[in-house]
Amino acid sequence: MNPSPIQTGFDRMFQPNQLTVGVFFPIEAYKGNIPTMQHQVELAQRAEALGYAALWVRDVPLYDPTFGDVGQIFDPWVYLGYMAAKTDRIALATGSIIFSQRHPLHLAKSAASVDQLSGGRLVMGVASGDRPVEFPAFGVDFETRGDRFRQTFADFKQALASEFPVIRSSLTQLEGADVLPKPVHGSIPLLVTGHSRQTPEWIAEHADGWLYYPRHPHMQARMIQDWRALVDRVAPGRFKPYAQSLYVDLVNDPTAAATPIHLGYRLGRDRLLDLLLHLRDIGVNHVGLNLKYGERPAGDVLEEIGREVLPHIHSEVLTHERVSVG
Repeated sequence: MNPSPIQTGFDRMFQPNQLTVGVFFPIEAYKGNIPTMQHQVELAQRAEALGYAALWVRDVPLYDPTFGDVGQIFDPWVYLGYMAAKTDRIALATGSIIFSQRHPLHLAKSAASVDQLSGGRLVMGVASGDRPVEFPAFGVDFETRGDRFRQTFADFKQALASEFPVIRSSLTQLEGADVLPKPVHGSIPLLVTGHSRQTPEWIAEHADGWLYYPRHPHMQARMIQDWRALVDRVAPGRFKPYAQSLYVDLVNDPTAAATPIHLGYRLGRDRLLDLLLHLRDIGVNHVGLNLKYGERPAGDVLEEIGREVLPHIHSEVLTHERVSVG
């Protein structure tokens, strides 16, 4: 393992008033719903060398052709363990594990295993799920997913927080046994994705951060201001970051203006830099890039952003102070 002054995946991804950039698997531009998954190790290692902060995996248990793509195809825990062995310091993030479809103890064992094998690099985005076809397949009532998410969240944290915890809930009856291993740093950061059928107040109080989707800049600025105000009220003194995904189709012309695509933009690298600096100015702490809709090879885009955009993100100071709220 290469030495690093940053000890956790959370710290690598999130610092107050700073922005980092990660990339979603598959690191690939592809048509349709199923990627090739070629050269992913080499691209992940290159992302680490270029200074990307995180590698993101998605949790798509079943292929539903009517809904969309299948993520990185492989089971997220297997794939994260595989990538943990192929990388040294880059954070490993989930966007997002479907808490309402999995048992809390299985989740705790899987997550803590990846966290230990990676040296504390795991950061978990978690969600209640939104693909209706999956829930009956797992014997779960789709309409109960919000309640199940909240209970799974609580049981998961309790199972990892202490030795031989006693848990008596609607999902877990644990006494006289323990979940091993435990996380490297005592807990695993949990970012709630979207609202996951919870109130904003619940998310601000219980989550370690908020993971959301791209929105119009003015709307997003207001959302982040409201988030900071909520955190100040329900968890004073805590830094709880705001992260988002972003689909990017990087064109050859560095100066090309941004035009909207699904949950992102087609644009040149100069405009991408402008966008990322703006997101940092309004309070976004991490952006996970998804290269699926690109017209260029993903490796070329990864390299160009890593060489021509990330150094400016890491060196620039905030262009103005953020509005204080709360």
